[in-house]
Amino acid sequence: MSDDNRKTEPGQIEEESFRIITEEIAAMGRSVPECFAPIIKRVIHTTADFTYLDSLYFSEGILERVNAALLKGTDIVTDTNMAKAGIHRSSLEKLGGEVHCFMADIDVAARAKELGQTRATVSMDKSSEFPQDFIYVIGNAPTALFRLVDLYRRGKIRPAFVVGAPVGFVNVVEAKEELIASGIPCIVTRGRKGGSNVAAAIMNALLYLTAGR
Repeated sequence: MSDDNRKTEPGQIEEESFRIITEEIAAMGRSVPECFAPIIKRVIHTTADFTYLDSLYFSEGILERVNAALLKGTDIVTDTNMAKAGIHRSSLEKLGGEVHCFMADIDVAARAKELGQTRATVSMDKSSEFPQDFIYVIGNAPTALFRLVDLYRRGKIRPAFVVGAPVGFVNVVEAKEELIASGIPCIVTRGRKGGSNVAAAIMNALLYLTAGR
């Protein structure tokens, strides 16, 4: 490929990537619901993994819940600073929201050690101490999802919605399925796959749909 034909600007690269993704989905004889296409394609763009065509779960009426929460300026709580860093801050700030991650807080570390629990679990407990509802973006710890569901069932929190995308081999599938079964509005990467980058990609797609960039 000659230098003249190379896509080197960020906008050009992203535009071309999405064109290729759309083309390859069509070549597979597949299609995606128009309302979810921006989310599914952004996850594929982030991972180069087309299995997300089948593994992304969207609870009923989720986009309406997302739109309402974001337009109210609802804050986000994440389980990793990587996910926090990956969420498009200016799009969220346009809507009046902020991103929080309590994982590195001194009180969270001390409490987790005292109780013999993960920091992710204690981080979710800390979020329940605030008066407002949150959006939760979980990209690493299945223990965070387990705790969210437990807090929800005990009436301690009312998540606006949850992005559930932890990755790994221990309790990951079970935590995601428990989230789905709980009835909490959610978008979930079913199975073992996910990660902070995927969680951030899903959240960014939702932000771009509501606020643009």
